[in-house]
Amino acid sequence: MIKVNNVTLSFGKRVLFDEVNLTFTKGNCYGVIGANGAGKSTFLKILSGEIEPNKGAVEIGPGLRMAVLKQNHFEFDESSVLHTVLMGYKKMWEVMKERDTIYAKADFTEEDGIRAGELEAEFGEMGGYTAESDAAALLSDLGVIESFHNLLLKELPGVMKVRVLLAQALFGNPDILLLDEPTNDLDVETINWLENFLADYENIVIVVSHDRHFLDGVCTHVADVDRQKIKIFTGNYTFWYESSQLMARQLSDKNKKTEDKRQALIDFIARFSANASKSKQATSRKKALEKLTIEEIEPSNRRYPGIIFKQQREVGNQILNVEKLSKSAEDGRVLFSDINFTVNKGDKIALVSKDHLALLSFFEIITGGMRADGGKYEWGSTITTAYLPNDNSQYFLDKNITLMDWLRQFVPPHVTDVDEPFLRGFLGKMLFSGDEVMKKVGVLSGGEKVRCMLSRMMLQDPNVVLLDEPTNHLDLESIQAFNESMSNFKGIVLISSHDHTFLQTVANRVVELTPTGSIDRVTSFDEYLEDARVKQLREEMYPANSNFVIA
Repeated sequence: MIKVNNVTLSFGKRVLFDEVNLTFTKGNCYGVIGANGAGKSTFLKILSGEIEPNKGAVEIGPGLRMAVLKQNHFEFDESSVLHTVLMGYKKMWEVMKERDTIYAKADFTEEDGIRAGELEAEFGEMGGYTAESDAAALLSDLGVIESFHNLLLKELPGVMKVRVLLAQALFGNPDILLLDEPTNDLDVETINWLENFLADYENIVIVVSHDRHFLDGVCTHVADVDRQKIKIFTGNYTFWYESSQLMARQLSDKNKKTEDKRQALIDFIARFSANASKSKQATSRKKALEKLTIEEIEPSNRRYPGIIFKQQREVGNQILNVEKLSKSAEDGRVLFSDINFTVNKGDKIALVSKDHLALLSFFEIITGGMRADGGKYEWGSTITTAYLPNDNSQYFLDKNITLMDWLRQFVPPHVTDVDEPFLRGFLGKMLFSGDEVMKKVGVLSGGEKVRCMLSRMMLQDPNVVLLDEPTNHLDLESIQAFNESMSNFKGIVLISSHDHTFLQTVANRVVELTPTGSIDRVTSFDEYLEDARVKQLREEMYPANSNFVIA
């Protein structure tokens, strides 16, 4: 058990947490959610002892071991991959090092022998004699191949370092597991493995993540960071979101009778409780929901941006035709070749690849920012596109311009009568209100820049929307609003994303770019991942021993 007692933390005049009181109990997985800057990662640092609160304390049960997913990817650069994982069980690692130091002595004494015996017994009780094989198995499960295990961590690609540090946190079955964005840089298969691992985990897990599919798969509770407080709610992210939205609608519906509202909430809880019985965390989540009372459901205080795309005109019969398109990277590897597909009316296409540079390059080619090595593409004459690139830095080169003037420069020719209220309306939808519209773009955060880009895109009235990793830097509220916007959009969508829920709920077709051609299926994203024939094609169409991350 972990108890948070009256924790208060402030930085100067800014109060991040004000007398927070919480209890985390064994067998539950808590998803920590909140707007960007609300203090999610800081809260995990308070729990781990890395940050000392101004007031209050964190109380951890006696003898409980805590493990934390490290965010410093360079801390263990001079250690081998296998040793880095073993260091995750700090006490066992210290016992092992002391034992080895004693055995290395040239003048081994009787006292050394007694101490070595004590250490051997302690080492054995902690599972030390199978530790290396256990660590190796864990690394392999996380996609770190055996040939990497004895390399120094600094010799690994960045995406592999993340997996090693995750293995370090998971190693040795810690009583309390703190994970900050654990799915970053993991492929679909590894995320699924981690979901299953945590779903079966019997101890306390506290996780910060923007991946809604992951939160839904592992969490029994949501810890909502909002307005200097943290409240714990029963259920996963989707249950929290839909129940809070339902409660908000109930409160605003003054004409509906109290008993009708109550019955609607009871039915809602029952429906989710039934669905929970089919989930990976069936037992714990179903029990938690069955114990839930209506009084525990509260409306969210969150502000959601208004992301609304309107088409100036519908697409014609010709939208986009791609023929034999190919591109190689600067290091000579083939990103994709012989790509052929035609975009049809109603298509919302998930573009995927094992090499994200392939996706980035494809978007840059079809938007005119990069030349292909071969082949061609052609847009139809009725098409108006709006593009959200992975890297938006080229749009913010003038750091001294205000948000208002920044947006003004992107007003398309067909839009007339552009005045201040007009621009404020678009910025207001993206939660920039009052004097905020006069902020200089040079002080914007990553999430604020993406919201500015969305304002720019909405101005275009596009009938085709191109999205390369659209959820990067966004908080869950913006991701949820963006997801719903694209689901409801009547035009064409081409999207690459690591957000599983976004792809599953938006896309009705999947096109995979490989070095030897394309795989094209009219299907949902989940069905694509489970298609046996697709799995076989993927194995055949990528170079052997490639360590690309599946995007």
